[in-house]
Amino acid sequence: MTLLVTGGAGFIGANFVLDWLASSDEPVINLDKLTYAGNPETLASLQGDARHRLVQGDIGDSALVSRLLAEHRPRAVLNFAAESHVDRSIHGPGEFIETNVVGTFRLLESVRGHWSALPEAEQAAFRFLHVSTDEVYGSLAKEDPAFTEHHRYEPNSPYSASKAASDHLVRAWHHTYGLPVLTTNCSNNYGPYHFPEKLIPLMIVNALAGKPLPVYGDGMQIRDWLYVKDHCSAIRRVLQAGRVGETYNVGGWNEKPNIEIVQTICRLLDEMRPKAQGSYASQITHVTDRPGHDRRYAIDARKLEAELGWTPAETFETGIRKTVTWYLDNPEWVQHVQSGAYRDWVNKHYNAS
Repeated sequence: MTLLVTGGAGFIGANFVLDWLASSDEPVINLDKLTYAGNPETLASLQGDARHRLVQGDIGDSALVSRLLAEHRPRAVLNFAAESHVDRSIHGPGEFIETNVVGTFRLLESVRGHWSALPEAEQAAFRFLHVSTDEVYGSLAKEDPAFTEHHRYEPNSPYSASKAASDHLVRAWHHTYGLPVLTTNCSNNYGPYHFPEKLIPLMIVNALAGKPLPVYGDGMQIRDWLYVKDHCSAIRRVLQAGRVGETYNVGGWNEKPNIEIVQTICRLLDEMRPKAQGSYASQITHVTDRPGHDRRYAIDARKLEAELGWTPAETFETGIRKTVTWYLDNPEWVQHVQSGAYRDWVNKHYNAS
């Protein structure tokens, strides 16, 4: 029994691989393009572990994907691979269309070809789990109920539009071809190994460096925050028992405005790594808002709880403390990411397969 994980050197994918192999001996074939956000150094603890094989490659490389499927005959494919940063999608949407839409299409076709040739029992047991985002649902007003799985898709950024397109492709490949798929739509993740361009790691890293803490607009954009290891446990549960063809929203029940997140990080750093003078909050700087910035996301995760018994283990208070502690304890990882030195690690320790 084997899993094929795509994007398994990125933030969520790498956390999933590490958590999976911490509790299971089932091998993982890890296919990652190793773009700027794919960091094999995150997986350094698996160096030499026969249960983990990292393959540098693109989900859109049909020949490579087909070869991996034929060689390893995984019982499931988990698709984490995606371009995911909204600001980057605004400045360069082409890569998001190529990876999230075209790449997902090609991956689905490779998987469909493999799955359709399996014996009947293996076909029935096979799963394709597609990891997506709450941003496909658009923006909520403050008084609106949270997103359910039946909420209309209204993506507002090139990133969310590309993910919405990929979700529709996955749904269509199930309804048209019978491919046994599962889709998860998660809220904002945070935790260890997060590339420091996203809000929480950026604030921690900038604060410690004495740099401004840039907050878009009035900072009252509301997000639901999900600790990454809770997300990983939800994916494991959906893979184990989710109903084929269904979508499951994964959220942390932690709606908070961005400015409150930044202030919380400052308070924790004041406690855990105090400055010589004053508070880290003095570094908060309001900047011009992002174009088309969605005002509020909120996930209703009651379906996942009712059907599969999943609830998050972390509150925001416990999760954010663990996250700040991790960044304080791992300055070398952060420095390597910021400087690009992790590329040297790739060259030294990793041979493309």
